[in-house]
Amino acid sequence: MNIKNSGYVALLASALLLMSGCDQAEKAAQQMLSKTAETAKQAIDDTRKAAEQALTDATGLRLIEKEKPAQDNQDSSHTI
Repeated sequence: MNIKNSGYVALLASALLLMSGCDQAEKAAQQMLSKTAETAKQAIDDTRKAAEQALTDATGLRLIEKEKPAQDNQDSSHTI
């Protein structure tokens, strides 16, 4: 009976070690995915900036800022 109990204890200890290892692997995977997503976002931002610069160089014009139409709308609403 004592050997049987020792077997159960060893089995439970192994299961606990395996579960803690899975938690650590999950956390590491989440960190890696977060880092990958951040790197991808930075690459997209850099590509957008490079494309805007290439367009500016090719046309000699700056792209219209996002705030500019909002200011135009405010100006036109004041004249009415």
